[in-house]
Amino acid sequence: MLITHDTRCALDAVVDLVNTVPEDGTSDGLPDVAALEDFVGKHEISDVGVLSEFDLSAVRKVRARFAAIFAAPDSRSAASLINELVAAAGTTPRLTDHDGYDWHVHYFAPGASVADHLAADCGMALAFFVVAGEEERLRRCEAPDCRHAFVDLSRNRSRRYCDSRTCGNRLHVAAYRARRKEAAG
Repeated sequence: MLITHDTRCALDAVVDLVNTVPEDGTSDGLPDVAALEDFVGKHEISDVGVLSEFDLSAVRKVRARFAAIFAAPDSRSAASLINELVAAAGTTPRLTDHDGYDWHVHYFAPGASVADHLAADCGMALAFFVVAGEEERLRRCEAPDCRHAFVDLSRNRSRRYCDSRTCGNRLHVAAYRARRKEAAG
């Protein structure tokens, strides 16, 4: 599956957005407008203007809808959720070349809110996975104490953890210690 630069940026943004959802007593990763501004800056989301509490609330609603897509049990459910999300954003596909990037497609209307921008561009990035029959690549970390979202871009679709250096390594070390304890016991 060919993933263009702008699709990869949208995937990174949607994963980071979904991972701000408070779970199991964790705090919200988007607690205020300043955090939203940081998120927008980190992901180089262009043409969003001055952000407000209204934008924060709208992005949190879109975030919940993206989380539902990652939890969808099948492609039909995921497609339905993506269709609703993208339609609500009032998409207006257009070709653009900006910030040193060659021609690519933006799906949000000029002047769209940051929530509509995310819903359109990120929703379309996820739609490409459903169209390609690759929605199983939209995953949650298998570490029992994590559950972060990620997109498995490994060649053989075998990635199990959001980060192999932290979650994966922690579980491998725990399994190794359990085996050693059992062998010694």
